[in-house]
Order: sequence, then structure tokens, then C-alpha cells
Amino acid sequence: MGRRMTSEGYATITAEIAFLWEEERPRIVEEVYEAAQLGDRSENAAYIYGKKRLREIDSRLGFLRRQIENVQVIDLSQQRNRDTIDFGALVTLLNVSDDAPEDIEPVIYRIVDQMESDPAQNKLSIQSPLGRALMGKRIEDDVNLSLPKGPVIYEILNVQYGPESIEASSDLYSE
Repeated sequence: MGRRMTSEGYATITAEIAFLWEEERPRIVEEVYEAAQLGDRSENAAYIYGKKRLREIDSRLGFLRRQIENVQVIDLSQQRNRDTIDFGALVTLLNVSDDAPEDIEPVIYRIVDQMESDPAQNKLSIQSPLGRALMGKRIEDDVNLSLPKGPVIYEILNVQYGPESIEASSDLYSE
């Protein structure tokens, strides 16, 4: 089995590929062509920049295509609830470390691929230390992490699957 990726993450990457290949690259090719028509290319800034930009686009296209090669696309709406944490789960954690503040709120993460990871949206990479430590755990299990700032212990409060958003799940803990 290849790497797993949500259908949302897959769609985002394929949309970027389409934009670069169908819009951005043809536009830059046209700019390079027009700059080349001006003559001396050795001192032609538009030509030099355009060629550099084409290399960047081609490099990005190659990178993105490799990222979606052999991926297993997971539709979150088709996932069934289960007791253990796996890819796509919404996991509610509480920091229960000795030095954690008393009034600390639980945090909810969606377990996703590293290409989809976004801390600002609470999307946690399955390849991250915390993501790896959570795999296979259950509600009420503790997860011990050794971080540069010191050890951290999380208690797993909830595990759920499906398309429900992180915001909707966090409303359960804010009441």
C-alpha cells in the first residue's frame, strides 16, 4: 500500500498541477519567446528570468507529481468509526504533563499526510513524532513524547472518523 492522502489533499495538489501546467507555464513560455525575439539573450533580463521561472515551474511540477504517485486516496466521508487511531481520524488530546497549566483546553487534530499538514488548521502529519506516536492508540491511552523542551504527555479523550470538521468537534469541548 502506498502513502495515504485525503481526497481534499489530493484535489489540492492536482489543482496546483493543472494551474502550473495549463496556465502558468504557457504564460511564461510566451514571455520567454517574446524576450528571445529581442535579440541578445546574454543580457536580456526578461529572458534570463523567464528561463529561471520555467525551471522552477518544471521542478515544482515534478515534485507534485511524485507526491501523488502511488497514493491511496481516502474519502473521509467513507471512513467508519473504530476504537484505534489511524489515518484520517479526528483525535482529541489533553496535555496532562506535570507542567501543563490547570486550565488548558483539549486540542483536536485531524491525522493527515505531511503534504496536507497545516498546524494553523490543526492538521497533524502522520509522519510527525506525535502523529506516529498516536497510531494504534485508543481513547484514554497516554502518549509520551520526548521533545526538545522536555517530555510531554497527552491523554486521548476522543477518536472519531468521518468528514466532521475540527471546528464542529471543538464545540463539544467549549460548552
